[in-house]
Amino acid sequence: MDWQAALGPVLSPLGLDLYDVELTGGTLSVVVTRDGGVDLDALTEASRAVSAWLDANDPIEGRYTLDVSSPGLERRLRTPEHFAGARGERVTLRERREGQPTRRLEGTLVASDATSATIDDAELGPTRVELAGVERARTVFLWGADQPTAGRSRATTSKKG
Repeated sequence: MDWQAALGPVLSPLGLDLYDVELTGGTLSVVVTRDGGVDLDALTEASRAVSAWLDANDPIEGRYTLDVSSPGLERRLRTPEHFAGARGERVTLRERREGQPTRRLEGTLVASDATSATIDDAELGPTRVELAGVERARTVFLWGADQPTAGRSRATTSKKG
């Protein structure tokens, strides 16, 4: 399902952008953002709007839980768009490599495109990684540099199918 096309118009009138959607283990996780951050009131509105859309369109069979949240201080990076939005930020990732041990990199994300990202790793220097080989990636918040204004927020709703 093209969640961006489906939920983007539902969230846009609320001043929110769809950051990520993932359906795993009976939970539909919807992550929303906006300039200046997302507060609990915005998450509650988003949860109600997404829940109403899901009720009207019924795109998921069976029971599931709807979890609407903000990405938090350390955002998960899954798509080329996520990597593009994190350029210039400190990131960490685990890379699967065929026939070699998994490699962990941490440093500044200096470049990205539709298929790869380049990280200026503290030990290896600039290192290009194929996105298809990324097992897990996220931005890294540097504690002590700037204090956070808000932590990760979440609104959860159970749905019956």
